[in-house]
Amino acid sequence: MAKTILIAEDDADIRAVLRLYLESEGFRVVESADGKAALAAALRESPDAAILDVMMPEMNGYELTRALRRTSDIPLLILSAKSADNDKILGLNLGADDYIAKPFNPMEVVARVKAHLRRAGGSRRESLTVGTLTLDTAAMQLYKDGQPVALTPTEYKILAQLMRAPGRIFTKVQLYEGIAGEFFESNDNTMMVHISKLREKIEDDPKNPRYIITIRGLGYKIEA
Repeated sequence: MAKTILIAEDDADIRAVLRLYLESEGFRVVESADGKAALAAALRESPDAAILDVMMPEMNGYELTRALRRTSDIPLLILSAKSADNDKILGLNLGADDYIAKPFNPMEVVARVKAHLRRAGGSRRESLTVGTLTLDTAAMQLYKDGQPVALTPTEYKILAQLMRAPGRIFTKVQLYEGIAGEFFESNDNTMMVHISKLREKIEDDPKNPRYIITIRGLGYKIEA
């Protein structure tokens, strides 16, 4: 099956060039012209890698990198006309795997995508463990005491975000942005429902949770 590459770039000509070279190498390409659309596409399409421009409307490449890293470990390559060292360091510190300055050689971009996919192919399976819970992120499967537990995609994304940072408090806004890209006031009760459903599946006593703890006035955390 062809690997899917997400291109987030507001310049249609650049998207067209990258699509041409990537498809000629057998990749499937998904395009977005702004950051928010790219985040929605990533959640919908589950790409194997993403190429992100920095200067985009709605959500810039740095913000998009941060948002993608909340739920995904795919290779992220930033394209930018900004070539200063501090811009590169910022992108890499936010979770990007590579930083390519414009103007660029599209064959080099394709070569770097291939290189990152090769490296990711042997290491993307991640096992997150908290207490008796183990989350296989490659298979998107939760186990409790060695037994599989069925999760919805949204429940999986919430739990993965919590389990990647045991003890860290996440607000409802942070959790919802991690699964949907943006938060509206009307989503507040929706997040409470997702947390309640998760507790029913992973807690021995959902009314007295051991794992997902409510921090009143702040949000939620998962206990190590």
